Amino acid sequence: MKEISSKIMRGSIIVFLFSISLSLKSQVKQGLPPSDTLYQKILHLDSLVFGAFNKRDTSAFAVYFSKSLEFYHDIGGLTGFEETTGFLKSLIKQKSDLKRYLIKGTFEVYPIPGYGVMELGTHQFVHTENGKQIIGTFKFLHIWKKDNNDWIITRVISYGH
Repeated sequence: MKEISSKIMRGSIIVFLFSISLSLKSQVKQGLPPSDTLYQKILHLDSLVFGAFNKRDTSAFAVYFSKSLEFYHDIGGLTGFEETTGFLKSLIKQKSDLKRYLIKGTFEVYPIPGYGVMELGTHQFVHTENGKQIIGTFKFLHIWKKDNNDWIITRVISYGH
């Protein structure tokens, strides 16, 4: 009888723990679904920013960043607008073939009420070094501010280097 009681108790504990884990999982806030118009807007803006980067269009690239940009990099530290736009200019001088690609399925958008959105994802930077293709995969967070109908990146966090 004790053996049956012990098995029932273990089974009850397992069911209890399983239901708690389901409850906790359901409480995790998800980003906007890909079908959402705001999600699509930010995805489009991301493609414009890095389309300009990949084409080395410094003017088009710069318009997406606030002059008071704060760019946090886990290796390079804190920089701003001048360093961010200057980086693209240095790639042009070096004739670098560095390109940025968003990794499908990693893109997330979270609204920030009264401000804009957070854009999170993983991207790859690809370039040639000593005749070999080098691929770096990193995570990022962009804070976009909406001012009237204009969107501008005010904060960047780049990590996982």
